[in-house]
Amino acid sequence: MRCFIALDLPLEAVTEIENIQNKLKKKVLFNGKFTERDNLHLTLKFFGEIDEGKIEEVKKRLQQVKFENFNVGLGEVGVFNKKVVRIIWIKLNGKGIFDLQKQIDEKLKSLFSVEERFMCHITIARVKSVGAKKELFEYLKSIKPKNMKFKIGSFSFKKSELLENGPIYENLEEYNFVKEKI
Repeated sequence: MRCFIALDLPLEAVTEIENIQNKLKKKVLFNGKFTERDNLHLTLKFFGEIDEGKIEEVKKRLQQVKFENFNVGLGEVGVFNKKVVRIIWIKLNGKGIFDLQKQIDEKLKSLFSVEERFMCHITIARVKSVGAKKELFEYLKSIKPKNMKFKIGSFSFKKSELLENGPIYENLEEYNFVKEKI
């Protein structure tokens, strides 16, 4: 089964990302596919294909992750590789994300390799070709998401089924954080 661990986004963040996607669609600076609303998330750890036996062990270990709610915000919009543009992303800002990702890696390190270069990004489009790269990069740099903070209170262990018209994600388990101390 193809699996990963993700942070799902609150409605206000998804709505703002859709606004950014709509701005990009109107500019028509590249050919590609925009990430569907239901598939917008931050991947904390990608496993690829794992067998059924390991899935139960992952679920059990993820129950040991203890974390308090934390705030995040949307950041800059960019690409990984300016020479060959394949992904357009938006950064998710917040120290809690990195701390959570490290704790997940720690709980699973005897089953999977530790993330070498965790990138705190949400894929908003997959690019097939770009007309004018310079224009695209300048436009991406000019995009400023609304200045908002939103609370993250859980993460999910998901499976991904790749279909002809895009992936379908399904939660295998959701893990809620403890509320912050009063």
